[in-house]
Amino acid sequence: MAQVDALVETLKSALKSHNLKYRDVAQAMELSEASIKRLFSSRTFSLQQIQQVCLMMGMEISDLVQLMVERQARLQELSEEQEEEIVRDPGFLIITVCVLNRWTLEDMLRHYTFTEHECVQKLARLDRLKIIELLPKNRIKLLVAPNFSWRKNGPIQRFFLSTIEKELFQAQFDKPDHRLVVLNGMLSPQSNGELQKKIERLAREFDQLNNADAGLALPERQGYTLVLALRNWQYEQLFKYRRM
Repeated sequence: MAQVDALVETLKSALKSHNLKYRDVAQAMELSEASIKRLFSSRTFSLQQIQQVCLMMGMEISDLVQLMVERQARLQELSEEQEEEIVRDPGFLIITVCVLNRWTLEDMLRHYTFTEHECVQKLARLDRLKIIELLPKNRIKLLVAPNFSWRKNGPIQRFFLSTIEKELFQAQFDKPDHRLVVLNGMLSPQSNGELQKKIERLAREFDQLNNADAGLALPERQGYTLVLALRNWQYEQLFKYRRM
């Protein structure tokens, strides 16, 4: 399934690079635009349909597979030591997060108090970590894979978890673009597994939307944090009333 996801994501990226939209694919395949969107979201393309879309771009399926392999060869995760290096320096962490969100050097200088020299020094460190390629005139080429993520229970994830606990939930979640849902129930192992798959799909959709919006100018985007958690937990005070 992971390979199917990667192939469809590569197909979407190729369409974007050819300035083709869902409606163009719909016209070529004589389907509705809604049907094309469903094919992409459900990953239910037939081999013949993938070939049709490739032909629109003057590509063979083998070319698409090669593109997928090249995308997967990019950096997907840092080592424990590299994450430690980033998290030890708050300024370096800020620059790293900005870069992963496709900020330019000018964006960083406008929003933070770093000098240009400080920014470039930190960008050079990211270049050495192979997260970016620092190009002439301090332009930034992101080298990480589309599915790049922090290490599970690694230094940066632990840092963000401690920050989330202290800061994120100190809010009323009463703004139009905020949402907080807390649910409690009893599930079978099978239902738990099904819910975990849905969480994984939602996480992928968040990444896809983030990547799709990456080409927009910074004023058109805002930073959001989405937290998805599932565990067998009961409020501690309940244990005082349970029969042991």
